[in-house]
Amino acid sequence: MLALRLARGTRPPVLLRRLLVAVASGGVGFLLLCTLGYAMGHPAQSGDSGLRLLWCLAPLAATVYFAVAVARTEPGTDPPRAGLSAVGLGPARLAMLAAVSTALSCALGSALAFLLFLHLRGGLVRLPFDGAAAGLLAAGRPLPSAAVLTLLSLVPVTAAAASAVALRPRRPKRTGEQPAAPLSPAGLPWGVALVAAGLAVETYASRGAPGAPLPLPGRLDAVPPGVLAGWALTALGLALAGPGLTHLAGRLLQCARPGAVRLLAGRVLMDEARRIGRPLGVVCAVASAAIAAATLRDAGSAPFGPLTGLGAALVTGCTVATLLMAALEAKHARTATTETLARMGAPAQALRTAAALRATAVLTVFTPVTCALAVLAALPLTS
Repeated sequence: MLALRLARGTRPPVLLRRLLVAVASGGVGFLLLCTLGYAMGHPAQSGDSGLRLLWCLAPLAATVYFAVAVARTEPGTDPPRAGLSAVGLGPARLAMLAAVSTALSCALGSALAFLLFLHLRGGLVRLPFDGAAAGLLAAGRPLPSAAVLTLLSLVPVTAAAASAVALRPRRPKRTGEQPAAPLSPAGLPWGVALVAAGLAVETYASRGAPGAPLPLPGRLDAVPPGVLAGWALTALGLALAGPGLTHLAGRLLQCARPGAVRLLAGRVLMDEARRIGRPLGVVCAVASAAIAAATLRDAGSAPFGPLTGLGAALVTGCTVATLLMAALEAKHARTATTETLARMGAPAQALRTAAALRATAVLTVFTPVTCALAVLAALPLTS
């Protein structure tokens, strides 16, 4: 009840972010229900149904990742006020409220996905679109209630659990402890190792007839699971390596006798490496997968199907939105520094130039990595 009261009193930008979480959750729920419909309509092809369900893990992970990023910006996750702590709403309770709000947003999306699924099956009115989706959604067959509830609760439960874990209270620093200088994040070697392992798994799983390109999942059932596992390892490796690459971009800005603006831009980028590095790595992984998919399509693979397009849109939209959320969170975190620089007489043009330099440095480091990984990912699938 308290979560609902807080939701009514939130600002429009917060409600918009929750609405986007609901839309993403609804898209994943619709994909899962379409997988169930395919399994009901093709009982003899259990392997294909399992592979379709496996392909739903990518948009599910992207949606949960975005939901956690939105939960971090909830008003209740700010440092607790004395009044809230006095009535028993400490850091743990506020984190649980943010998790409940996330679950409610995802549950709303899942409910809308179920209504759309019933509408396309003809469960609410007659079959729309002259029954074009009847075969895909197993229209005319009774839906198993337990399976529907399990699939629709997958996103809300997972997103709420991930938000509760991400927002759990941390042990505060001891009095007098000084913040350490920004070191090179330790995840870069592990990230490189995981990227290499992912490319190796993908190469091994895609072995087939020479010169035969691997077909894209036009119907979500054409690519071996090993290729998906390789892409997942590569994405995880880039997420781990992202903070290190961002830190490297900040160091590059400060090399070769930098001026005040370059020093400021590089130092800020190094300080924010852990905050924005992982979303940058995930976006890099998604971009490299998109380039590799375009390469495979040009090589003669099957065209995208509607479900693949929906899954790709969910993954791309959620990862880009998560990066934007991280950037806004970083901007909010350095508000005090920006105000201090303004009071010291720093011109606004210098701050804008520093922001442009940070964006240029990030693109300079991540663009070659993205293109190289796209080429390496597509090479074993087309040769």
